[in-house]
Amino acid sequence: MIASNPPDKRELVISHVFDAPRELVWSAWTDAEQVAQWWGPRGFTTTVEELDLRPGGRSRYVMHGPDGADYPGKGTFIEIVPCERIVTTDEFGDGYEEETSLELPEGMILTILFDDLGGKTRLTVRIMHPTVEDRRRHEEMGVVSGWRSTLDCLDEHLAKLRQVQ
Repeated sequence: MIASNPPDKRELVISHVFDAPRELVWSAWTDAEQVAQWWGPRGFTTTVEELDLRPGGRSRYVMHGPDGADYPGKGTFIEIVPCERIVTTDEFGDGYEEETSLELPEGMILTILFDDLGGKTRLTVRIMHPTVEDRRRHEEMGVVSGWRSTLDCLDEHLAKLRQVQ
């Protein structure tokens, strides 16, 4: 897994290669029932409230932390290219501010890229922040380690799916 500093200092980029075909990774990412099985850092569970995968469609979910706290998130899909790309807004949901004293970054755009590597898939998460300060605040919240843990959970989910096939 790679976290890099791209030329635009407002952006965070995290990449992970999965030993699974792109179609399987896409399905795990876009099927609400599957998302609920792996989304969130290790130790978290997730309730998917809405996943309307189309431009203008919305996503809403709540991550439930091991400490019992709820962390809501939401977004609006901007672009969907099946098995290739998802572009969406990414916001902390209503009530998240009750769980942290940090000033939350707002106005993030999340781009998820699915690259076919001949039976494997490179997934790249690009998080664009409105300002460098917003990116810094997001990093201080642990976004990179959170994404790494989440992608590790997806890796384990995909391994289980491959065993069944």
